[in-house]
Amino acid sequence: MLIHPQFDPVALALGPVQIHWYGLTYLAAFGLFYWLATRRILQPVYAARGWTPREVEDLLFYGIVGVILGGRLGYVLFYKPAHYLAHPMEVFAVWKGGMAFHGGLLGVIAAMAVFAWVRKRGFFEVTDLVATCVPTGLACGRLGNFINGELWGRAADASLPWAMVFPQSGSELARHPSQIYQFLLEGLLLFVILWLYGRSHGAHHRADGTVVWGRVSGLFLIGYGLFRFIAEYFREPDSFLGLLALNLSMGQWLCVPMMVAGALIWAWAGRRA
Repeated sequence: MLIHPQFDPVALALGPVQIHWYGLTYLAAFGLFYWLATRRILQPVYAARGWTPREVEDLLFYGIVGVILGGRLGYVLFYKPAHYLAHPMEVFAVWKGGMAFHGGLLGVIAAMAVFAWVRKRGFFEVTDLVATCVPTGLACGRLGNFINGELWGRAADASLPWAMVFPQSGSELARHPSQIYQFLLEGLLLFVILWLYGRSHGAHHRADGTVVWGRVSGLFLIGYGLFRFIAEYFREPDSFLGLLALNLSMGQWLCVPMMVAGALIWAWAGRRA
């Protein structure tokens, strides 16, 4: 049985300025997105559409705004609506924590819709590009969670070689390091699947020369939803919510419409190909 290393959350202190590891993982996520997206637009289907690195920079800016606003609002609305209704000013207290992936996803979708409208590009053309470059950022975020010793897993058999005690949990229980499970599933594995699928089957040219988009976006929603649903069985539910109907967590219930939407988009794009 392992003990969480208890990393110092501050990576570097310069006088009164403190740089946290979690902030660095966000920077790494944005940097990886930019690097991967600039590689992705070199592929013929994107090069023919005139994508440029400058446009990727703008896309990243839109995405950052969507992640921050959507992630915060998602946490407020999905997880603690009654609390924030009673304390509305705390909605802006982001330094106290509280971000939700599914809210961030909706924020990014909205941001990509605005970007597509401003740049006069197809919505799924934009989201297919973004989808292949997002999982590495998710992996970075899960590493940040692990470094902080937060979002720990459910109780595990102490004989499990990688079972770990998280002192931040307030108990000496051996737990699943669910952050690492999510890092591997939602991050690395999903990235490999989407990157390879995007290169070989992502955009399909019809007989009239038009490009059919959407299959990569649909696969992202299916893949993330499925991997997150599985990982939630090993992740400790939020203490203020616990398990909901059918003994599923809030995260699992939010994954259900995500997977359904992904399947519908993937099937719709396939019929148009």
